[in-house]
Amino acid sequence: MIRTLRLIFSTDEGKNYYVSLNYAKEAPAAADVQQLAEDMLDHDFFAESLSFTGADLTSRVTTVIV
Repeated sequence: MIRTLRLIFSTDEGKNYYVSLNYAKEAPAAADVQQLAEDMLDHDFFAESLSFTGADLTSRVTTVIV
């Protein structure tokens, strides 16, 4: 099973930006996710000013056919 952690950032105008991290470990702690987002913002990861608005974790199963 593959898990993707998606961080959601937004501008003051309400436009959302998403950062998806594939192969996330199972159920990361909310404090760890918050710290990751803050670190990205503190280190000018983005070209424009954003704020962290949330995150979600999606699980899926991948079947290799060939």
